[in-house]
Amino acid sequence: MRIFLDANILFSAAKSDGAVRELLRLARHAGHSLWIDDYVATEARRNLLGKGPEAIAALDVLLTQVNISVAQAPGSARSELDWLPEKDRPVLAAAIRLGCDVLVTGDRSHFGAGYGKTFGAVRIQSPRSLLDALNAR
Repeated sequence: MRIFLDANILFSAAKSDGAVRELLRLARHAGHSLWIDDYVATEARRNLLGKGPEAIAALDVLLTQVNISVAQAPGSARSELDWLPEKDRPVLAAAIRLGCDVLVTGDRSHFGAGYGKTFGAVRIQSPRSLLDALNAR
């Protein structure tokens, strides 16, 4: 499975050696590929610099464990993105463009309405629902 990570997932995994970091480890060890693009990496780094600069080294390690694509602007014809705030559209657009099966995000306020739904062949999942899906395999 190709799993696209939102910036808040990278942020959480870098900031704490907790459940989200373990989720990423489990996914990698089960043979799933983890994907981000430059847009997500930049957002995660910016947020860590403001809220947890001590975690930048952990982020740098995480970035060596994921596939990173060049960021691209979402196409204007992508009606499946209209429900998202403008700043979040590039995240789902990248997951679609990269052929990912899942977009995992902890951002309930912006992506919560899409949890469990599929947009452009990408299913949006919370970290918990992704863990449940991985354990069910």
